[in-house]
Amino acid sequence: MPTKITLIFDNPADPSAFETVYPEIAELARQLPDLRRVEEAKVWPKEDGTLTPAHRTLDLYFDSYEAASAAVASPIAGAFFERVLSTGTPFTGLFSDIKTD
Repeated sequence: MPTKITLIFDNPADPSAFETVYPEIAELARQLPDLRRVEEAKVWPKEDGTLTPAHRTLDLYFDSYEAASAAVASPIAGAFFERVLSTGTPFTGLFSDIKTD
């Protein structure tokens, strides 16, 4: 069954600094083995301008749970997660089965 990994990035302490390094994070994600598709999103603030609990999401699509699991165990994943962690921005990672009609 197709699987996606979703990373939900909290609001960074310094949004400008995070946005400066984010393209490198996204590029490293694109190098993960057997990756089928990437979807990046920047979260809108609330209508009153206050922040939501998240700043960005990054969805990484794979053909199966096994492929996603192997990808995050690869050497490029080490570089990817090292770069993510170096931002100091907390994040949540989710593996999800994708059901389509």
